[in-house]
Amino acid sequence: MTNEPLNWIKSSYSGSGGSCVEWAPTNAAATGIVPVRDSKNPTGPTLNVPADAFTSLVSGIKAGEFDTI
Repeated sequence: MTNEPLNWIKSSYSGSGGSCVEWAPTNAAATGIVPVRDSKNPTGPTLNVPADAFTSLVSGIKAGEFDTI
């Protein structure tokens, strides 16, 4: 990881007070890693996901691969 501060982005699907995920996509260009965290606990742990795996996850979500209904 770099020493630069991360620019965290909250999911556009996040409502007020809900379970929210944030990620720092600009970090991926420099490191190949997308940091992910719980927006309710910004000082808590960060999950570092390889950029290609994160892209696959987002594509699967958009395609409905993880829908439970």
